[in-house]
Amino acid sequence: MAGPRLMRAIRVSEFGGPEVLRLHTSVPVPEPSESQVLIKVHACGVNPVETYIRSGTYGRTPTLPYTPGTDVAGVVEAVGQNVKNFKRGDRVFTTKTVTGGYAEYTIAANSTVFPLPDKLSFNQGASIGIPYFTAYRALMHSARVKPGEIVLIHGASGGVGIAACQIARAYGLQVLGTAGTEQGRKIVLNNGAHKVFNHRKANYINKIKEHVGESGVNVIIEMASHLNLHNDFQLLSYGGRVIIVGSRGSIEINPRDTMKKEISIIGVALYSSSTEDFLQSLAALLAGIETGWLQPVIGPNYLLENASQAHEDIINNQGASGKMILVMV
Repeated sequence: MAGPRLMRAIRVSEFGGPEVLRLHTSVPVPEPSESQVLIKVHACGVNPVETYIRSGTYGRTPTLPYTPGTDVAGVVEAVGQNVKNFKRGDRVFTTKTVTGGYAEYTIAANSTVFPLPDKLSFNQGASIGIPYFTAYRALMHSARVKPGEIVLIHGASGGVGIAACQIARAYGLQVLGTAGTEQGRKIVLNNGAHKVFNHRKANYINKIKEHVGESGVNVIIEMASHLNLHNDFQLLSYGGRVIIVGSRGSIEINPRDTMKKEISIIGVALYSSSTEDFLQSLAALLAGIETGWLQPVIGPNYLLENASQAHEDIINNQGASGKMILVMV
């Protein structure tokens, strides 16, 4: 009698630095339950939130040991008996794995698995979940943007930033972005931004002020609020909203700065989405795939065994340029 099939997977047995991401070569391939799908992973997105979870500093921590990874694209290997909409061999992506995506195979609930059109690569499919759902939630649910408003996407060349640029442009906003490298700024301009600024230049805040004039910016999507929040107050219009998508530390602000213009500071956490929120976002994003404006931009690729280096680089990189991906070979 043959034993269980085995696979390679990253396992985390203790919270800590990137070195706790360890490759195991004899992990049993999971079996799908009646409403689950087993996916042979071709690509898995690497997201900053996964580094916070791994370190044990995030608000929600998994039970140890665990395999990280949420956003996967690949091919259906097997389905549970109640799954009728997928079959072995179908190209798919998922927005939420059950057993973790840093592995050669992963399980996902059927309700979180979707067909991957031929026009999108596996790497692009693995870039949809957290980046696009976060960007959509930030813009539509939190900021409640209106066509014609000015949005500044601070740190626009990474996965969430590019998604926010594409969504904001598709919904009729005037889109401004910032990026720290020339390559990053080109990517931002090519993905929906009307204008891009170099946030490494000392006077970039003044450049943005000159561009928007007295009225200011209606909405700021903020990836690094620990660095930028006090500057954001200078840029916002009356009734402006700063939406905090990312922060890696504390910052000192004067609350009085929010009073003159009645500024709102709103945090975004994707795990707070209700089922209704998720379905609204899903409908919009699937329409984006169909109509063509949802086009993930792929950045650095890493082999599964180099997951720890990917975690090191996503936090300490000198300028994002697309979505970071783990690839299976």
